[in-house]
Amino acid sequence: MSQSNEHQCRAGCGACCIAPSISTATPGHPQGKKAGLRCVHLNQELLCDLFGQAARPRACADFHFDTSVCGQQREEALDNIQWLEEATE
Repeated sequence: MSQSNEHQCRAGCGACCIAPSISTATPGHPQGKKAGLRCVHLNQELLCDLFGQAARPRACADFHFDTSVCGQQREEALDNIQWLEEATE
C-alpha cells in the first residue's frame, strides 16, 4: 500500500531523530540516545543516513509519520514528540 504525500515524512524535519530517546545501543550511540539529542546519523538535509540499512535501530524503523504526532510543521512535531517522551518516562 503506498502512502499519499500528506502521510509521508516531511522533508527537512528530522524531529523523530532529535526529540525521542532510544534506550538501546545503536551505531554511533553505544549507550542509547537521550531525548533532545540530535542523532549522529541525521545529516545536513535532516535525513537519516541509516535509512533502509540493516544497522538502522528498530525504534527508528518502527516510527511512521502520523499527523497526530508530526502535526503540520517541524516545530509542532518536535513539541509533540517531546511531550510524548516526557509523558511516558
